[in-house]
Amino acid sequence: MRRRYIDLINQSFYFPQEGFDVKDGYLYFYDVPLHEIIKEYGTPLRLTYLPKIGSQIRKAKRWFENAMDTHNYQGDYYYCYCTKSSHFSFVLYEALDNGVHIETSSAADIELIDRLYQKQKINKDTYIVCNGYKTSEYTQKISHLINDGFTNVIPVLDNKQELDFYEQFVEKESCNIGLRIAAAEEPRFEFYTSRLGIRYSDIMSFYREKIENNPKFTLKMLHFFISTGIKDSEFYWAELNKAITIYCDLRKICPTLRTLNIGGGFPIRDSLEHTYEYEYMVSEIILQIKSVCDSAGVPHPDIFTEFGSFTVAESGAIIYSVLGEKQQNDNEVWYLIDSSLITTLPDSWGLGQRFILLPINKWDREYQRVNIGGITCDSQDYYNSEVHKNEVYLPKVGAHGGSEPLYIGFFHMGAYQESLSGFGGLKHCLLPSPRFVLLDRDDDGNLVSSEFIEGQSYSKMLNLLGY
Repeated sequence: MRRRYIDLINQSFYFPQEGFDVKDGYLYFYDVPLHEIIKEYGTPLRLTYLPKIGSQIRKAKRWFENAMDTHNYQGDYYYCYCTKSSHFSFVLYEALDNGVHIETSSAADIELIDRLYQKQKINKDTYIVCNGYKTSEYTQKISHLINDGFTNVIPVLDNKQELDFYEQFVEKESCNIGLRIAAAEEPRFEFYTSRLGIRYSDIMSFYREKIENNPKFTLKMLHFFISTGIKDSEFYWAELNKAITIYCDLRKICPTLRTLNIGGGFPIRDSLEHTYEYEYMVSEIILQIKSVCDSAGVPHPDIFTEFGSFTVAESGAIIYSVLGEKQQNDNEVWYLIDSSLITTLPDSWGLGQRFILLPINKWDREYQRVNIGGITCDSQDYYNSEVHKNEVYLPKVGAHGGSEPLYIGFFHMGAYQESLSGFGGLKHCLLPSPRFVLLDRDDDGNLVSSEFIEGQSYSKMLNLLGY
C-alpha cells in the first residue's frame, strides 16, 4: 500500500481540481507557486488571490441569467456584496469592478460608502441595501445618503419603529424602503425565529397602517434570509415559498413593490470532496419564484442576492511553518505551528468552522495522523478534524522529513477572519499579526504580488499597551 501523502489525496479525491494542483512536489493555488511566495515573504503569511473574487461574481451572475432565460423569467438579477464579510479596500474594489451593488450592516459602512463615492468606485445610482438593526447614528447616515441624492439607497426595515427615524431625518419628499421578514430558523437552533426582521403576521398590517397612505415612503423590496443559507432541504424550500407568497400578497396591493431579496448563503468549498449543485439550486429558486407568482397573477420580481462569503472566502489562504513535532502519548502526534489558530482563524476555534487544509511541500513523503497546535498556552488552540473526516493527515516531518520545514496552508478562509479577530491591534499572548500579501494577474496573465501590510512588530503592540 502506498503511504505517500500525494497517494492519499489521489485515492481520496478527484485531484487536481479547481484552484489546487501539485507540480514537482509543491502545491499551487490558482497556479500560484506558493513555495516561491513563502521564500519571498516567510510565514506566517496571509494572502488573497484577487482574480478569484471576480470569477465568483461572474459565475453567480451567469447562473442566474441562464436560469432566467431557461424559465422565461421576466425580472432582472442584481448581485450585492455584503461588506461585513471583508471590508478591505482591495476586496471592494475588485468586487465593484465586476459590477456589484452593496449591502451594508452598520453606521461605519455608510462612511465606507462615502469613501467609495469620493474615489469614483460607485455612483449615486449604485444600489445600497441597508440591513441590520439600526442605531440612531446608522439611520442618520442612511438618511444623509438619501438627502445627498443617492437614488437607490434602500433601508430595509428591521422593526416597525425604524420607520420613525426616516420620517424625522429624510428631507426628500420620497424615500425608498424595504421590509425584512423575520424568517423561521431550522429546528436545531436554540430559538425558533430570527431576531432580525418583522414577523410574517405583522407585514401586511404594518404596510396598510404605516406605509400605504404615507406619501414619503415607497415600498420597493421584500427581504428574506435563512441563517443556515441556501440549502436543498425541505425546510429551505418551505420558507422560500412562504416568503414568495407574502411577496405576492403585498404586490397585489402595492404596485411599487418590484424586488424580492433572497439574501445570501451560498456555501463555500470547505473540503476537496465538496459537492453543491449551484446551478441546480439557482434554477430551482427561479422556477419556484416564477411558479408562485404566475399562480398568483403577479409579475415576476427583480431578484437581489447578498453574497458575502461566497464572494471573497475562496480567494483567501493562510500559511504556517511547522516548528516542531511532539509525541504526547502512544496515539497523539502534535505539529506546532509558528502562530495561533485562535488569533488568525477564529472561525475554526469559536464556530468549529473547517477549511481546506493542505501541505505546501513534502507531498512525496509518508503521511501520519496529527493534531495541529498553535503556540499560545490556550488549550483550545488546536485543529484536529476536517469536514469529510474526524482526523487530520499531513506529511511526516521527523527524521525522514528533510531539511526544509513543512509548510501547511488553510484555504478558502478569506471571509470574516479579520473582522472577528481584528486586524493589527492586540492578540492573545501578544502574538503579532502575520504579513498580508495580495496576489493578482497583470493584463498578460503574469502573477503580481505585493505586500499589503508587513508583519506586526512587538514595539507597536507594547505602545498600544502604554509601555
